Amino acid sequence: MKAPAAAIDVSRETKEKLELMERELRRWQAIKNLVGPATLDQIWDRHIVDSLQLLDLAPDAQTWLDLGSGAGFPGLVLAIAGSERGLKVHLVESNSRKCAFLRHITRLAGVSATIHEARLETVIPGFTGQADVVSARALAALPLLLEWTEPLLKAGAIGIFPKGRDAEIELTEARKRWTFTADILPSRTDSEARILRITSIESHS
Repeated sequence: MKAPAAAIDVSRETKEKLELMERELRRWQAIKNLVGPATLDQIWDRHIVDSLQLLDLAPDAQTWLDLGSGAGFPGLVLAIAGSERGLKVHLVESNSRKCAFLRHITRLAGVSATIHEARLETVIPGFTGQADVVSARALAALPLLLEWTEPLLKAGAIGIFPKGRDAEIELTEARKRWTFTADILPSRTDSEARILRITSIESHS
């Protein structure tokens, strides 16, 4: 399936690599069940374009750490689209079959991305002070995300966390424990969704 022309503004080379990723995802899905079956017919809007929009939220980032990358959303999409500006993306995923898919795509598309087949708590310490951005999509509620990523955020990383309609509720819960700056940004793919950009975090305790 070709990318909808109006939905994506990238180079021809990047678009071709994203289309390759989509084709391979459909092929692997029958065996590996990498994404929710109900979203398979909406791969471009639900997964690819939804991931791409995050790139504009940290235009100066050089090192991007994506937690719970799954089938590559948003991390592998960002690695593909960000390669032209030299973005270095690290994908953290503990599921071996999903890591196999990520490695397959990086080889097939010639994408420079580092895949960490590990639990995120073992990877995060090595990126404290090194990551410009940390992201996580559909991984956990904001309070838990902040608990995991607090060392990175305190060291100056930007947290970019796509959320659904409960974004405000998650913010309220998180503010019981932390003080932080949060930009609440609209999603281009879902009118009810929001993207949280978190900086300047301090714990109350």
